[in-house]
Amino acid sequence: MVQTRRYPYVGPAEFRDRVIAVDAVAVDSVASLDEWLAGRDRGDLAEPVTFVVALDGVLRLAPRRSEHIALAGGQDVLAAGEMAFAAAGIGWRVAEVTNQSTGYCPDPDCWPAVAKAIDRVGIPHPGGFTDRVIFRRCPSCGERNIVRDDDFTCALCGSALPSQWNLTSD
Repeated sequence: MVQTRRYPYVGPAEFRDRVIAVDAVAVDSVASLDEWLAGRDRGDLAEPVTFVVALDGVLRLAPRRSEHIALAGGQDVLAAGEMAFAAAGIGWRVAEVTNQSTGYCPDPDCWPAVAKAIDRVGIPHPGGFTDRVIFRRCPSCGERNIVRDDDFTCALCGSALPSQWNLTSD
């Protein structure tokens, strides 16, 4: 059995320390997704929404400018990122999904938790992240980094970044 990693919040303390309620929904069915998306402004639907997969495996959604830590209620998560929906016949499908969350910095290996949460809702998805983000913490200066073009070099101090995920709570 594959052990699912829990991701702790590793972002700025000021966001963690002032977790506020967001316009969020726990999505566990097509009906709950339909209802939440129906309440969105057209402009909101033109861009991705913020998501987390909570420790109970439930997909939680909030408008894009919501902090992941607020959406998670200050708790660890199984996955976090951004998700875009598109009409699919009379329902919805996940058009794009990424693990882009600088608060949790999840590794792309969190995809199975995302897929399971979306499958639980019962809508089609792309089968993997449409944009995979690689996060690493610099062992020299402690900065969180996004690895681009397989360049495992710290953007702040120029030190080598590890090949394996290494972000833990401070």
